[in-house]
Amino acid sequence: MPGSPQSRTGRPPVQRAAKRPPAPRPPHENPVLRLYLRLRRAWDRPLTAYYLIFGGSALITVLGLVMVYSASQITALQLSLPGSYFFRKQALAALIGAGLLVAAMRMPVKLHRALAYPILAGAVFLMILVQVPGIGMAVNGNQNWIALGGSFQIQPSEFGKLALVLWGADLLARKQDKRLLTQWKHMLVPLVPAAFMLLGLIMLGGDMGTAIILTAILFGLLWLAGAPTRLFAGVLSIAVLLGFILIKTSPNRMARLNCIGATDPGPGDSCWQAVHGIYALASGGLFGSGLGASVEKWGQLPEAHTDFIFAVTGEELGLAGTLSVLALFAALGYAGIRVAGRTEDPFVRYAAGGVTTWITAQAVINIGAVLGLLPIAGVPLPLFSYGGSALLPTMFAIGLLIAFARDEPGARAALALRQPRFGRKRGTGGTGSKRSPRSWNTMRRRASAARSSGER
Repeated sequence: MPGSPQSRTGRPPVQRAAKRPPAPRPPHENPVLRLYLRLRRAWDRPLTAYYLIFGGSALITVLGLVMVYSASQITALQLSLPGSYFFRKQALAALIGAGLLVAAMRMPVKLHRALAYPILAGAVFLMILVQVPGIGMAVNGNQNWIALGGSFQIQPSEFGKLALVLWGADLLARKQDKRLLTQWKHMLVPLVPAAFMLLGLIMLGGDMGTAIILTAILFGLLWLAGAPTRLFAGVLSIAVLLGFILIKTSPNRMARLNCIGATDPGPGDSCWQAVHGIYALASGGLFGSGLGASVEKWGQLPEAHTDFIFAVTGEELGLAGTLSVLALFAALGYAGIRVAGRTEDPFVRYAAGGVTTWITAQAVINIGAVLGLLPIAGVPLPLFSYGGSALLPTMFAIGLLIAFARDEPGARAALALRQPRFGRKRGTGGTGSKRSPRSWNTMRRRASAARSSGER
């Protein structure tokens, strides 16, 4: 055809397709946003609470053992004891507590509920024995101890915290199953009278700090049970009034209240402990003076290995060490709240919330006293301070949280899929087997997932 291009072969020329415009490149993703999304995905995994509770409590306990050894050496030598005396006793308590933790972690929920009444009865019986002359003994002015022989003592009021959590959770769960919590009398009775009975037995010995923790546990249980605001405010008003009377009528407690924010020991060195706790924190700097290099523990800071161990931690490990401890307690508290919020079992919700309230409130009161923000209440830092009576029930309570975290539906499924990656099935190995270890384990995971019944 005239005017049209021809190829040499006489065939029409090949029409080439037009080039597509290049695809637009995705915008550069913000690395901070990418890190945030990655952390959020990891945070929402089924086993996050399990790992936070188990790992956080283990790290707090191990770091506490290290600091007990460092903070108690001078005190032990001043008492003509070996330098590792308090550390060995704390290590023994931690070993026994680890056994209690594993036992609580392996117990089914029904057994936890069955133990509620025996633990409550045992705690009340021991707290009554404390007031019997010749059996109970006073330590630092508080009649709250029972001598077990030798250098071993027990403080029954510490087990009263665990008793109130378990018994209160079981009581509220049974009332919720019967739909009785909508009536205020069923919400308060017999929970509040029983809690006041425990508080009365504790206050007979003068232990105001433990009484504050039990009050916090009671309010935590009432809050989780959905107590109306006016009912909650009424119980809180009664507790505040009783606390004001107990503080006003005790010169020692009034002196502690006056030491909030003190920067000078004051007349008669009434604020000596509070001020030297601030000195220890202030001299630590960013990374501390080094492990074992504390100056305040050389007789200047009373109770350096018990109530004020956080101050020695700040002096030896600095701001980095204290923030690490705070982060571990924050992670533990978040995990406990997550377990309580995601469960459908009312007992698990109340028990997990009660344990979380207990540990968080006690940590806040102890650290607040060391920082000079709260009066010195004489309560140890959970899992961290020296004291076997406080460590044993706390580790059992941590075992409860771990058991509840493992019982979440998503966590059960994730744990069922976790199997060893290497190794053959026993009885099928040998040269005649054609299946590799990895392929056999993959099949085992699929079989386990297929026949999982949802039980632990």
